[in-house]
Amino acid sequence: MEYTTPITTAFEAQRATIQQSQRAFEHTLAFQQRMGEAFVGSFDSTESAQRRGVELSRTATHAYLDAVASTMPGMDATVEEMRSAVDEQYDFLLENHAETFEAVAAEYEDGLEAYDEVTEDYVEALAEQVDLLVEAHEQLEDQSVEATEQWADQLEALQDQMDEVAMQVQDVQEQAAEAVEIDVED
Repeated sequence: MEYTTPITTAFEAQRATIQQSQRAFEHTLAFQQRMGEAFVGSFDSTESAQRRGVELSRTATHAYLDAVASTMPGMDATVEEMRSAVDEQYDFLLENHAETFEAVAAEYEDGLEAYDEVTEDYVEALAEQVDLLVEAHEQLEDQSVEATEQWADQLEALQDQMDEVAMQVQDVQEQAAEAVEIDVED
C-alpha cells in the first residue's frame, strides 16, 4: 500500500500556494513603487501646466491693463505702475510656485526612497519567514509521510494477524467438525 502520494501532493500544493502568495505580494509592492515613481515623474508636467496657467493669467491681466490704458487717456503712468505691481506679484507667485513644487517633489522622493527601503527590508524579512515556513512545512511533510508509512505498516501487520487468526479459527472449526464427524460415526 502506498499512501504517501496524496499526502506529498497536498503538501506540494500548499507550498506552491505559499510561494505564489509571496510572489503576488512582492509584485503588488513593486507595482506600488512604480506608481509612486510615476507620480513623482508627473510633478514636472503638472508644474509646467500650472505655470502656463499662471502665465496665461498674467497675459490676460496685461491685456486688461492695455484695454484700460487705451480707453482712459492720461492713465498710462498709473497703468504702468499697476502693470509693474502685477508683474512683481506674478513673479513672486511663479517663484514660490517653483520652490513649492521643488520642495514637494523632494519630500515625496525622500518619502518614496524611505518607503522603498522599508519595503525592501520587509520583503527580505518576509522571504526569510517564508523560507523558514517552507522548511518547517517540508519537515512536517516528512514526519507525516513517515507516520503514514508506519500506520500503513501497522495496518498491514494487523491485517496479516487478522488473516492468521482467521486461518487459526478456520483450522479449529475444521478440527471441531472432524471431531464431531468422528463421534457421530462411532
